[in-house]
Amino acid sequence: MLNQEFSNKIKITNVKTREFIELDQRRIQIRENQNGLMAFSYKAPLFETMDLEDFFDNLDSSGKLTVDIGGTGEFGVNFRGIIEGKEKNFSQNLDHKIILLENHKCPKPGEYIQVKRTSKFVPRGKISE
Repeated sequence: MLNQEFSNKIKITNVKTREFIELDQRRIQIRENQNGLMAFSYKAPLFETMDLEDFFDNLDSSGKLTVDIGGTGEFGVNFRGIIEGKEKNFSQNLDHKIILLENHKCPKPGEYIQVKRTSKFVPRGKISE
């Protein structure tokens, strides 16, 4: 059994500069598709989202980051962008940002092996056995 408590923070670290930002997990909804694209929907007060924008402002698209969710261990991702979230039921003091991250993946040997393709074409008029 684990003796370590999990944190309520998501820590995103810039690999180049080692700068990081910690986000409250209770304000984030995480979605991921089968292609490895993650979306963090972050709903927070305006001053917190301004810190978030400042952190990602100097980071170019495909910038390398590491993410640690609740102290479970870091994993590498590529930054894809921030989208302004649009919802009707927000109060004036909340803002909604969607952070797009893509899993950083190193191809394994053999993933790019060309598969020899064969045709199953049968000319018209020829009877197959």
